[in-house]
Amino acid sequence: MGSPAVVVKDLYVKYAVSVEWILKGLSLNVNRGEMLILMGPSGCGKSTLLYVIAGLIPWVVPGEVDGEVSVEGLNVTDLGYSKLAGVVGIVYQNPEMQVITRSVKEELAMVPENLGLPKDEVVSRVEWVADALDLHRYLDRDPQSLSGGEKQLIAIASVLTMKPRVLLLDEPTSMLDHKGTSLVLEVVSQLKREHGLTIIAAEHRVEWAVEVADRIAVMHEGRIVLIGEPQDVFSRVDEIEKYGVRPPGVSEVVYCLRRKSIEIPVPVRLKEAVEVFRL
Repeated sequence: MGSPAVVVKDLYVKYAVSVEWILKGLSLNVNRGEMLILMGPSGCGKSTLLYVIAGLIPWVVPGEVDGEVSVEGLNVTDLGYSKLAGVVGIVYQNPEMQVITRSVKEELAMVPENLGLPKDEVVSRVEWVADALDLHRYLDRDPQSLSGGEKQLIAIASVLTMKPRVLLLDEPTSMLDHKGTSLVLEVVSQLKREHGLTIIAAEHRVEWAVEVADRIAVMHEGRIVLIGEPQDVFSRVDEIEKYGVRPPGVSEVVYCLRRKSIEIPVPVRLKEAVEVFRL
């Protein structure tokens, strides 16, 4: 997939109010065009890692950072959030934090306007993202009239008007129902498939994660303890159970069979499970 878009070396992070380090010597490379899913129990450091990569800590969120973080060759900890516009964008788990204007069109225009872009470029970017994500039917609507999934879709679209090369998603479906989740996850899959964005997402919906992730990184107590393709990660049964990560349902069935000394391959997707149980 080419050279790394994101490089993290020996990263230690804690918040201003923290006594203990949240991230502890974490290292990670993410290639251009790759989709990496961060998984792990609450409090393991997933969101903190995203906030550092986005330049939020220590520039916006007070804290202490030790180690190296670069995005597309830029030193994140030296530059901070405001100087990374057009390079990295972040979408939070609660769309209410990002969707604030009176119309979707205004919402999409706000970021490029704040970047000081000429009016014709602002219009061009709004049209581009509306075309890319099929948003024209929403443009004149009040964001507060939209469903949770639609609001999160607009939050993602507004970040995309920066035309970032790296997109960070912090539990983007945690507050959504099944319909809203399906809407947002299809858009994220489309962005990877059609636009070649580098995407790092903290996500707990494992069945979707294994369908779209190039790699999965399991975090535990501020470190990455497992990383690899979904099949490789979820085949390591003892470690998955040790670190408290819920496996895909089809994998869980095979875990139970293995406890009964029935040794069969561990599937992670439904189509793989069909083949395994045919044997």
